[in-house]
Amino acid sequence: MRLAEHIYRTTSSIRGPLLFLERVFSARSGEVVRINFPDGSVTDGEVLKIDGRTVLIQAYGETRGLDLDATVAFTDAVKQAPLSADLIGRVFNGSFLPIDGLPMFIPERWGPVTGFPINPVARARPEEFIETGCSAIDGLNTLVKGQKLPIFSCAGLPSRELAAGILRNARLAAGGEFVVVFVALGLTHHDYSYYMAVLEEMKSGFVAFVNRAHEPVVERLLAPRFGLAAAEYLAFEMGMDVLVVVTDMTNYCDALREVSTAREELPGRRGYPGYLYSDLASIYERAGRITGLSGSVTMLPVVTMPEDDITHPIPDLTGYITEGQLVLSRELHQKGVFPPVDVLPSLSRLMQRGIGAGHTREDHRRVANLLYKHYAKGRELRRLEAIVGREGMLESDRQLLDFADTFEREFVHQGEARREIGQTLDTGIALLQRFDLETA
Repeated sequence: MRLAEHIYRTTSSIRGPLLFLERVFSARSGEVVRINFPDGSVTDGEVLKIDGRTVLIQAYGETRGLDLDATVAFTDAVKQAPLSADLIGRVFNGSFLPIDGLPMFIPERWGPVTGFPINPVARARPEEFIETGCSAIDGLNTLVKGQKLPIFSCAGLPSRELAAGILRNARLAAGGEFVVVFVALGLTHHDYSYYMAVLEEMKSGFVAFVNRAHEPVVERLLAPRFGLAAAEYLAFEMGMDVLVVVTDMTNYCDALREVSTAREELPGRRGYPGYLYSDLASIYERAGRITGLSGSVTMLPVVTMPEDDITHPIPDLTGYITEGQLVLSRELHQKGVFPPVDVLPSLSRLMQRGIGAGHTREDHRRVANLLYKHYAKGRELRRLEAIVGREGMLESDRQLLDFADTFEREFVHQGEARREIGQTLDTGIALLQRFDLETA
C-alpha cells in the first residue's frame, strides 16, 4: 500500500540515466520514484544513494528530453512484484512489463522483489530428480529439487543452446506440476530473437523475464529478483516445482559493478563491489524446499567466465554459494561434441539424494561410477599417448583411450535430441559392455 507521495523539483544535474536531487528531506535506499518529463511522459526510477540531503536516482528508461525542471515523485515504497497464476506462459521485461503483446494480468497480490528468507530450520533437504534430457547432467551430475547448480561456460561456447535445450526438455521424471522461470540478462538482438523463438515454440509451462543489452542496468539487477519472486509464489503458494534458469550472471555482476561505480563505492576484486558475495547469495539462496510445503525452487544459473578463468570473482564466489558446477569444455566443443559438458571437473554435490531406487533407477550409482572411473583413466592416458605414441602403450591402455573417445562421441554428445534417464543409463551400460568394462 502506497503512502502519500513527496514531489520534488530540485534536480541539480542529469548524467545519462542518473539524476541528482538536492534538498530531499525523506528518502529510502531502493525507494521507487516516478520521473515526470516536460512532455507529460513518465518513467520509473530507483534511489541508488543518499548523501545527506542529496539523492542519486537511476532512471529505468530513456532520459532524453529530460531537463532540470522535471518533477520527481517519491512513492515511499520499494519495488514490488505483481503475483498471480496468470504469470505462466507470459514474457516480461526487466521491469515486469509484458512484451508478448498481451495485456497485463490482474495481480492476486503484490510481493517484495527481495522475497522472504527461508528459515534454515524450515529448509527441507533437496532431493527428487529433475530430468533435463541431457545425459552428461542426468547421468553423472544429477540435478535435484531445491538445488542450485551453476553452468560455467566460456566465451564462444554454446551455453545459449544448452540453456534452450533445458528450457524445452526439463521435466519431473515422477510427474507433477512443473514450471520453468527463464531470466535472460543483457541480451543482444541476435540472442533475444533466438530465445523468443524458443519461448514461442514452448507456448506454455514457462515464465520469462527478458532484459536486453540496450535497456537500463538497474533492470538487469531487478529481472532475476522478479523472476525469483514469481518462482517463490508459484512454488510455495501454488505448490508447483519451479526450475529457474538465469543467463547470464556475468552480465548481472557487470551491471552491479556499474551501479556501484555510480554510487562511488570503493571497488573490490576486479572492480566489483566488496559485497558481491552477499549480493549473489541473496539470489542463489532463494532456491530450496520448505518443510511441509509441496513446491520447490531449483536454480540453474549460467556464468560465462571472463578470460576462461574459473578463479575470476564471479565463478569463484558462485562456487562457494552453490552445490556443485557444470563446466563446459572448449576442447569438446572443438571436437563437435554437444553439449560440451566436461564431466570430470563437473560435480553435483546433491546427486546422491536424487538417484537410485524410487528416484531414477537402482543401478544409477554403479553405472555412473564405472563411466566416470574409466573415462578419467582414458583422459589421463592421453598424456602418455602424446609422449610414447599409441604403439608404445599396452593393449588395455589403448582400450581405455578408445573408450574415452567413444564416451565423448556417443554418451556426452547427443545433439538436439532429448534422452530420458532410462535411455541415458542404457547408453552408458551398452558402452561399458562394448569395451568389457561393465563389471570392472
